[in-house]
Amino acid sequence: MGLEHIVYELALIFVGASLVSTLFLYLKQPIILAYIALGMMIGPWGAKLIKDPSHIQSISHVGIILLLFLLGLNLHPNRLLGLLRKTSLITVSTSVAFAVPTALIAIAFRLPVVDGIIAGAALMFSSTVVSIKLTPTTALHHKRIGELMTSVLLLQDIIAIVLILVITGGGKGNIYAGTALLVLKTVLLGAGAGILVKFCLLPLFGRFDVIQDYIFLVSLGWCLLVAAVGKKLGISYEAGAFIAGTSLASFPIAIGIAEKLKPLREFFLILFFFSIGAKFDLLVTQSIALAGVVMAIVLIAVKPVVFALAFRAAKEQTEVARELGLRLGQASEFGLLVAYAAAGAGRIARPTSYLIQLVVILTFLISTYIVVLKYPTPISTNPRMRRD
Repeated sequence: MGLEHIVYELALIFVGASLVSTLFLYLKQPIILAYIALGMMIGPWGAKLIKDPSHIQSISHVGIILLLFLLGLNLHPNRLLGLLRKTSLITVSTSVAFAVPTALIAIAFRLPVVDGIIAGAALMFSSTVVSIKLTPTTALHHKRIGELMTSVLLLQDIIAIVLILVITGGGKGNIYAGTALLVLKTVLLGAGAGILVKFCLLPLFGRFDVIQDYIFLVSLGWCLLVAAVGKKLGISYEAGAFIAGTSLASFPIAIGIAEKLKPLREFFLILFFFSIGAKFDLLVTQSIALAGVVMAIVLIAVKPVVFALAFRAAKEQTEVARELGLRLGQASEFGLLVAYAAAGAGRIARPTSYLIQLVVILTFLISTYIVVLKYPTPISTNPRMRRD
């Protein structure tokens, strides 16, 4: 693919996003939805101005990697371990509570049993991108709600990785041994990252901290290096990036690094949401539209209540539990990855994959509206509710 073609597609995306988001803001609608709508409008199933968004989707994945890196930068490792101990039972129990009814609905709409089970499993997670994107930085990094949300999302990501390994055949052996090995690799990667930070990165930062371009370059390189190593170890790019961030979180320089990387993260996240809309085929989803709408409504209704009850049972304050429930009340981009993996491995039929995608997008839309209208977010059109 030539430079001319890449520049053409990026121009279409960012000029189009500017125009559509302007319209959405005038109508007081969340700006994330403008990016998804643009993908539907000019993608291969719309005006066909961009005929193959797969490479854009691949590139946009960098946005999620940077998002996890920035999360890690603001969560001290010791604090993280304490939160994970507290939220592990919540995460596992709520995941089962979401998977079972979703699978039963899918089977009730005459999907094969295996397809229904995989659909239920794919839709039990909450979206890291949407949840974090709609949470003000102050709440995310310095308040109880942000810390609890991050730990739940991180555990869900680990469960999703194990699920993808099992679906694609990576878990053909003993699943318990495979999971234990995954945890061991994660611990070793974290320990190795901590050692390198202490004896390599920090001395370099201390010597050249006045050169801002150098700090940006080394930080970004560190993020992508550990993400790539994480992928090689069978963990994931996202988990590797999170580990890279937490390895720096206990040092003052982490705050400055996070500020420098925010604009780059936004660039790739725009591409991410665009690619979700561009990959969506409305014609294929007609046969499973009713099932998708029912499943999305059930998830939007059930998730906030179950999460709120679980956090209340864990002795969290009522208002914190309610807000966490609503902010975690959608399906996840990991559901899309599970759908792609399962369809590629021949585990589910193509309509089932599109059913999962439809439910994810619908819950993205509905959940975003609910959160933006009820709680402070960085993208609110109401100045009183806008918090960065």
